[in-house]
Parts: sequence; structure tokens; C-alpha cells
Amino acid sequence: MLAASLLFYSWGEPRFVLAVVGTTAVDYFIAKKMATGEGRSRKYGLAISLAMNIGLLLYFKYANFFVENVQALYTLFGLQPFDWVKVALPVGISFITFQKISYMVDVYRGTVAPQRKLSDLLLYILMFPQLIAGPIVRYKDISEQLVERREADTAERRVVGFSRFMFGMAKKVLVANVLAEYADAVFAAAPADFSSATAWLGILAYTFQIYFDFSGYSDMALGLGLMLGFRFPENFNFPYISQSITEFWRRWHITLSTWIKDYLYIPMGGNRVKVPRMYFNLVFAFFISGFWHGAAWTFIFWGLYHGFFLIIDKMCMLKVLRRIGKFPAVVGTFFVAMVGWIFFRADSMSHAFSYLRRMFAFNGRPDEFYCDSRFLCAFFVAIFCSFVGYFGKVENFQYRFFAERPEKKWLVAGFCLAVVFYVWCGGALLAGGLNPFIYFRF
Repeated sequence: MLAASLLFYSWGEPRFVLAVVGTTAVDYFIAKKMATGEGRSRKYGLAISLAMNIGLLLYFKYANFFVENVQALYTLFGLQPFDWVKVALPVGISFITFQKISYMVDVYRGTVAPQRKLSDLLLYILMFPQLIAGPIVRYKDISEQLVERREADTAERRVVGFSRFMFGMAKKVLVANVLAEYADAVFAAAPADFSSATAWLGILAYTFQIYFDFSGYSDMALGLGLMLGFRFPENFNFPYISQSITEFWRRWHITLSTWIKDYLYIPMGGNRVKVPRMYFNLVFAFFISGFWHGAAWTFIFWGLYHGFFLIIDKMCMLKVLRRIGKFPAVVGTFFVAMVGWIFFRADSMSHAFSYLRRMFAFNGRPDEFYCDSRFLCAFFVAIFCSFVGYFGKVENFQYRFFAERPEKKWLVAGFCLAVVFYVWCGGALLAGGLNPFIYFRF
């Protein structure tokens, strides 16, 4: 598996693979020293590891962003911009960095023992099923599986894994890719060139696209893991049925939100501090979440936007939402999340605000954008599959369907459906070509 993971990553990032291996080796020796050291030596070791890993992330992911903003200041004050060779962004560096940080911090806290074999630590960091776009797997959740998987290596789990993988593939190929064609076309045009109805449909298409694209990848990663004897953490749970933004972040990108909570928000004081500091902690945590997603002001604004609504939840909104009932709360939360996706998708802040103005201009002018039957089919499937979890029995059914040892009827049904998706997705990929996963660029 380590050889396959190294080959997999080298295929996409031949230059950066040595940096990942080298820094992981450094972390390996630092962790072993921390386990036997005391006091300051342990703190120094953790500080060196954090500085190295965060420093690499800042350089590769944010150097261009910082330089571009400095260049803008130079231009503003009439100075001559300087030359800069743009830094290429290595695939998966955000996920790799967060996993390395969680390992080092857990060793420092004494939550886990340091890994005895460098090869096993490398496998944890570079494991190919979830390497590129998550879920973020913590070392403590997988440490025993790195050593022993014989009990989990069964034909039954391979069938469940294959079914889960193909369900994720269907989400991506049959739904997300189709919605992406419309969303990309709308966001590539100037907002002045289309109607308000097109603006609404464009952001709705992207809202469902990003969910089916990212949750599809997560399902594929979980399925591959099961086929190889690993159990990765769940990453999505019907996020669009959330009744508040607080609940939304318990259902959307679960491994990221829990990572932010355990390694940033709680160490800063969490809810145990005075109210103004607690609000600051929330905003700062989601500022980091937004910045983690991408080196652009739109991502920073998106993170602060969600931080703001989390504060509103804590101040009064949770009580209000409980009083108005489930359906209005779900609709309101979905609307807030959808508006946030405009900033996540837009190329710039000005583009995002122009798009918002077009949405609420309620201009009925005709435009060149139209919806074919293929798009409408994918769109209504996306709506149905996103909100069907609104009914509690449906939400709970997924745990039986994707259980480690499901009932035989569900095992057979899942496998048969997966075979259908296998043929269907294969045909769609051959006909439509490659459309990369959205989170590959993060």
C-alpha cells in the first residue's frame, strides 16, 4: 500500500513527493524524541514540527497570494512592481499538513504513542484513497488499522466498499459533472449578461454540485478504504437538511469542522472563556477555515461569513429557529449556506457582489442560458437526494445500508445497484471526458 501510495502521489506531484517523505521522516524522529523527553524539549520539538509543516503550507499555498497583495500596494503608491515566479500548488498539501499536525499534537498531548515504523507513518500520511481531498483522518482513528486489518479484511466489507465507491462515483459523474456545466457557464459570464432567474439557478446548481462532488469523493475514499481493510471517518451527513448553521457544520465536511474544533477552537479557550472572547474564537476559527480552503479574499470572506452566522446562532438564532419549526429552519439555513457559496465560487469579491445584486434585481430579461433535459434530470435528482434525509427514517437507513455487516438483502441490493452505476458511469466518462474534483485544488 505504501508503494502504491508513493506511486499514486508521484504520478501527480513528482517534485513534491520527496518533500513529503522528508518532512514526514523529520516528524517521525521528533515524535519519538517527544515521547521520551520532558518539559521544554517536548515543546521545542512540537514547535519545530509545526513551524516546518505550517511554513511549507504558507509558502506553497499562500506565497502567491501575499505577493499579489504586496504588488497591489506597490501599484497603489506608484511604485514599480517586482518580478515574481509563481509557486505551483502541490496536490493535497492542505490535507497532508492537517494530518501531520494532528499526529504531532496528539503525540505531544500523550493521546497516542509515536509510530514505531517510519513506513507505517508514511502510509498514514500518503494513503492514496483519501490523500487528495480527504476526509481528514486522524492518526488515533487509524493507528491500529495500520498494523492489523485481518478481521476487517472480509469479502463482505469489500462488497460494501465497492458499493460505497460506486455510489460516490455516481454522485460525481452523473450529478455533479452535469450541474457543473451549467454553473461554470453562468459564473464565467458577467452578471449583467443574464437574468435574475439564471443567477438563482446558477448558484443552486453550484450549491448541489459542490455537495455531490465533494461528498462523492468522500464516499469513494471510504469505499476504497473498506475494500483495503480500513475504516475512515464519515465526512457528510445530509448537510442541507440542517436547521441552523451550527448544525450545518456538524454535517458538512465533518472531519474538517471537528479538526478545527479540537486543534484550534478548544485550545484557544472554546466556550470556556468570556462571551466576547468566545465570539472572537469562533470568528478566528472560521477565518482559518476559509483561508485553508484557498488563498483568496473570497475564501476568507466565506469563512468569516459562516463565523458571523455561528455567533448569531449562539446569541439568539438557535432559539428562534426552534420556535419557527423544522421546515422554515431548514429553508432559512439552506438559503444562508447557498448565499455563502457565491463567495466560495466567484473569482473575486466584486464578482460575488455583482452576482448577488443580479440575483435580487428580479430582472426578467431573456438571456442565452437554457436548461436541457439532462441538466433538469440531474438537478431534480440532486434536490431529492439532498433533502430526502429530512425524514428521520431515511437519514437512519443509510447506517444500515452502509453498515460493516449489513443484512444480506441490503448487501445484494447495494451490489446490484453499484454494478449498474459502474456501467453507467463508465459510459458517461468515455463520452464526456475528465472533470476534476473541486477539492483537488485545495
